[in-house]
Amino acid sequence: MSSPSKLIVHSQTTPLQGAITVPGDKSISHRAVLLAALADGVSVIRNWLPAGDTLATLEVVRALGVSVEMDEHHPNSWDLRVDGRGLRGLRRPAGPLNCRNAGTAIRLLAGVMAGQSFPSVLDGSEQLRKRPMGRVTEPLQQMGADIKADNGHAPLHLRPAPLHGLAYRLPVASAQVKSALLLAGLYTAEGVRVHQPGPARDHTERMLMAMGAVVTTQDGWVTLSDEPFGGRRLLPLDMTVPGDFSSAAFPLVAAAIVPHSQITIRGVGLNETRIGLLQVLRAMGADVRVGNQQMTGGELAADLSVGFAELHAVDVDGPTVVRAIDEFPVWAVAATQAAGRSTVRDAAELRVKEVDRIAVLVGELRRLSAQLDEHEDGFTVHGPTRLRGASVDSHDDHRLGMALAVAGLAATEPTIIHDAACVADSFPGFVETMRQLGAAMEWVEPI
Repeated sequence: MSSPSKLIVHSQTTPLQGAITVPGDKSISHRAVLLAALADGVSVIRNWLPAGDTLATLEVVRALGVSVEMDEHHPNSWDLRVDGRGLRGLRRPAGPLNCRNAGTAIRLLAGVMAGQSFPSVLDGSEQLRKRPMGRVTEPLQQMGADIKADNGHAPLHLRPAPLHGLAYRLPVASAQVKSALLLAGLYTAEGVRVHQPGPARDHTERMLMAMGAVVTTQDGWVTLSDEPFGGRRLLPLDMTVPGDFSSAAFPLVAAAIVPHSQITIRGVGLNETRIGLLQVLRAMGADVRVGNQQMTGGELAADLSVGFAELHAVDVDGPTVVRAIDEFPVWAVAATQAAGRSTVRDAAELRVKEVDRIAVLVGELRRLSAQLDEHEDGFTVHGPTRLRGASVDSHDDHRLGMALAVAGLAATEPTIIHDAACVADSFPGFVETMRQLGAAMEWVEPI
């Protein structure tokens, strides 16, 4: 029997209550299995996220000759043992490397594969083939990489070529491009310097440092040093992946807008580059508290407790946008319940995600009677609005699908979300986890 793809969400008439965990961080899970493959020795990675996107990275690593043992003790959380082959030990794959829908996978792999002694092809789904790749192929070419795209898109064709150091200024802050250049820098004799015009996720830098690489950040420049040369190698990892803040965002917003709710989400990653939504929700008047802080693998994790509160409108722009870029679909839902006019600007990056998240988000929320205006680099939400249930579509975008589910809880009639199976791309078990809190949603078997 195929997986259910239609989700029905009912108006939430009772408070959300309880304590939950969310799957491991997707960004960290991608990087952990990829960097562990390049390490000298066996890495242990606990609470790894087995979602559609990260499984694509795992399968690519295996196709490159890396042995990965999996302890599937929980459907949302696996423990991995990765037998790293070292920077020069990957094996030529038998065919194209399939990154599925994972933009993080294909861009980071572009940096790694540019340094290999064998040719490779990076490809993926039709959706992935629509995403721009020039932002990563062009600076890699400046490093000497022999990498060619199909009119700026996947598939990417790479051939062996000597790489050299580079000092590169990112046109816009991008953790994926920065990471690709740092990973390619592992295969140069000079290292690499990347200037970021604003804040971007720093998981790659943190993980490289945990593995013995010398990475420094100063005045916006991130530098992978040439100091370890004479035999650069990466040490194995031993880490627990913290809960994904981007996944926690959905129950967090749900509890903030469903009256009398009070929930706790345990062990959530609170990397400063990722918690823009937390800061924005607090500015809107949300009741969010942080407790039980601890460090794991160089990353801060903590418990988040959130309760219902009357929200008011805010404007979001500038550096905060980068720290909240993946959470704007569900933030828009919170904004529909906030008093006043909320606007996000400087977020044109949303147009080149899994879909054009500005246009699609505005269109689907309007189906639920939300009042939104679309801008070239963002959107405006007029609130508060009493949402009305309707038939909507995820457009095969996992974050949009979950955001629509949260919106459905605040709607007056049932909301039917089509093509919702994609939520497993980043949050396997989303519906089951929300139901633990009392959320009125259920899968419907496909006809």
